[in-house]
Formats: sequence, C-alpha cells, structure tokens
Amino acid sequence: MDDKFLIHLEIAEKNYGLWINRGDEELARDAAKQIRNKIIQYRQKFDKSDLDVKDLLAMVAFQLSMNNLQLEQKNDTSPYAEKIIQLTKELEMFLEEK
Repeated sequence: MDDKFLIHLEIAEKNYGLWINRGDEELARDAAKQIRNKIIQYRQKFDKSDLDVKDLLAMVAFQLSMNNLQLEQKNDTSPYAEKIIQLTKELEMFLEEK
C-alpha cells in the first residue's frame, strides 16, 4: 500500500502540491504555517521597505536555518560520547587492577 498522498500548501502566496507520507501531513502543514507567520512578521517589521516575497523568503529561510543549526549544536552528543568512552576505559583499567 502506498502511504504517500498529495496535499496542497500555500507558501509565500503560491500554492504547491506536495507528495508526502500520511504521517507527516500535520508536520508539513505546520511547517507551511510557520513560514507564512514568519513572512507576516517580517512584512510588519519592514512595512515601509521595498521587500518582495523573495526577500522575505530569504530572511525566513535564514532565520529557520539559524534555529536549526542552534538545535543541532544543542543536541550534539559527541563530547559526551567521547567522555563516556574515556571513563569506560578508565573504569575497565581500574577493574583489571583489582
């Protein structure tokens, strides 16, 4: 059974048809809504400027990318994994001495 289906999302005043997994529908709709909300925020912030939709999308993409990178850094467990390996080796050496 094919679990993908077509949904239509509006992003930056344009409609897009996207094939997604059924389980991702809510996430996809929330993502499109988040983009729309960010565009509205930037429009309100720069309402007297000559920014077009491409400029607004660029700012939204940049902001969301920065947020994504910050989350990746927070979730980087490699320093902890390295420390666990080091402590495990020390513990094994200690236990071998006993």
